[in-house]
Amino acid sequence: MNRIIFAFSLTLFAGLSTGIGSALAFYTKQTNKKFLSGALGFSAGVMIYVSMVEIFVKSRDSLELVYGATKGYWVTTIAFFGGIALIAIIDKLVPSAENPHHIRDVKEMKKEKVKDHELLRMGLFSALAIAIHNFPEGLATFTSAVQDPTLGISIAVAIAIHNIPEGIAVSIPIYYATGSKGKAFLYSFLSGLSEPLGAILGYFLLMRFFNDAMFGIIFAGVAGIMVYISLDELLPTAEKYGEHHIAIYGLISGMAVMALSLLLFA
Repeated sequence: MNRIIFAFSLTLFAGLSTGIGSALAFYTKQTNKKFLSGALGFSAGVMIYVSMVEIFVKSRDSLELVYGATKGYWVTTIAFFGGIALIAIIDKLVPSAENPHHIRDVKEMKKEKVKDHELLRMGLFSALAIAIHNFPEGLATFTSAVQDPTLGISIAVAIAIHNIPEGIAVSIPIYYATGSKGKAFLYSFLSGLSEPLGAILGYFLLMRFFNDAMFGIIFAGVAGIMVYISLDELLPTAEKYGEHHIAIYGLISGMAVMALSLLLFA
């Protein structure tokens, strides 16, 4: 039970980091684009490395115990691409105009010219889009932390970094539409709550059926989800915020730190 509480706490931390982005939008004069670019690249590096080197391998080991070497490898691979398909479908269902990964800059607080109702719609749809995106991320963080707390911490930190610019994307248009920092922060904060909701749903729907086969399939799907998020969201966003090489250096640093942590806690 202590591990489940710990896993849920990590998921809550990762989800509510959208509030950090909101706070940055209100209390800094300009967006530190180089820092965000490097941080998002770092987050992508952590998620790609841990997905391919640790999570996929653990999933395969678990499924091979149940189905044998050949069939287990097939099931792992299918579940991995199933995770990619799930998050890709979710991404496709979100209108591109309200995509939560549209880059927003703090300087927009002084020069936004769009009509209030259009801004409010943009902010609310961004919040809804983020909530939809964060749901499978919550399941991914929770499942990883239940299986391996150290792994869960790494994933939670990576997802928390990834949620910061999403908080900015929600806050800026809502603030301009309403003139209220409180409302902007609240909607940004609430959009992150779908992450712990994903953890709760995962616990009640999946944990009762949890066995080696279920664990392997979910874990492989989690790996697919995180690889897709890294390639479709984190790296493109990192590139748009800053220089190409800053994003790549962040990516490599994230991989190196994740590799070192796995070695130290092996």
